[in-house]
Amino acid sequence: MFDSLLRRLTAPAPDRLPDPDADLALAALLVRVARADGRYDEAEIARIDKVLAGRRGVPAGDAARLRREAEAFEAEAPDTVRFTRALKEAVPVEDRFALMQALWAVALADGSRDDDEDQVLRLVANLLGLTDQDSALARQRAERG
Repeated sequence: MFDSLLRRLTAPAPDRLPDPDADLALAALLVRVARADGRYDEAEIARIDKVLAGRRGVPAGDAARLRREAEAFEAEAPDTVRFTRALKEAVPVEDRFALMQALWAVALADGSRDDDEDQVLRLVANLLGLTDQDSALARQRAERG
């Protein structure tokens, strides 16, 4: 089902992803961050749905459907490095900070910080071309809601 997108993500020089694939890749990255600590709970799922609905202005049902697809895709997706590099190409530079804030919001949705989630988020921030300071600011904004 995801073969075409997986081939694009693992290509030596991936092309810019079209919007539907970029949306799925973003949703899968949100799922990957949520699963990084070995727990994937209702608070994280609800936050992912909220982020997806807000990003594209789609109804909650459509966001939940995209998240369910992303859960399956994330399990098959390549390593986080290739995955995030493809997203970097798909997300304009001016939107990457908001993406980082959304990722932090998902990671913090369960009420705790975890070393594994922090590690994934440090890697993702770097791959998106953001600094540690950018990531810290995004985390602070996510904590404030």
